[in-house]
Amino acid sequence: MKIDSPKLPIDLPTRIFRDILYEEELELELCEVNDSIFDNEILSRIRLYKMVLKNCKFNNTDFSGIDITDVYFENCDFSNAKMSKSTIHRATFKNCKLIGVDFTESKFGNVEFNNSLLNLASFGNSKLEKVIFQDILLESSDFYDCKFKRVEFNSCNINSVNFEETSLKGIDISTSTFESLTLSFSNLKGCKVSTYQAIQFAAFLGIEIVD
Repeated sequence: MKIDSPKLPIDLPTRIFRDILYEEELELELCEVNDSIFDNEILSRIRLYKMVLKNCKFNNTDFSGIDITDVYFENCDFSNAKMSKSTIHRATFKNCKLIGVDFTESKFGNVEFNNSLLNLASFGNSKLEKVIFQDILLESSDFYDCKFKRVEFNSCNINSVNFEETSLKGIDISTSTFESLTLSFSNLKGCKVSTYQAIQFAAFLGIEIVD
């Protein structure tokens, strides 16, 4: 699946993330931020637009209601950050640490998570359209009652992920691995799985397969 990448100008000027505290509209745009630390802060309903962030730390920060458009994150740490009720559009998270992030009740469009850690992340009650999870650790993450439209899980660890009340119709998990999942089997209809995964699901149902 092809998605729209962040639309970024060339030669962005460098700023520090704390500059956002001095902006009347609480937004940062058209810049590059490197090596900033913004841990344990509360800064809700901010806006990030057409920018690059590399090697930044936002551990335990409350970004509830954040609006992200055309942003590229690389080697950033959002562990246990709160980003619920957010809008994230045309964004890339590469080599990022997002363990335990709260993304509940958010909207994602044209977003790629690449080679990142998303264990224990919460996406419950969110809408995801044209989202790619590529080489992601998603163990014990929560996708309860989500709306998926053109979502891919490519070569991910989805062990113990919760898909309860979420339709997986048209979703391809065949290249991903798991030992157990939490889901409603009625919502598994139309999901694309590998032969081995089909055997796993049969075992979950108590079916004994005989050659």
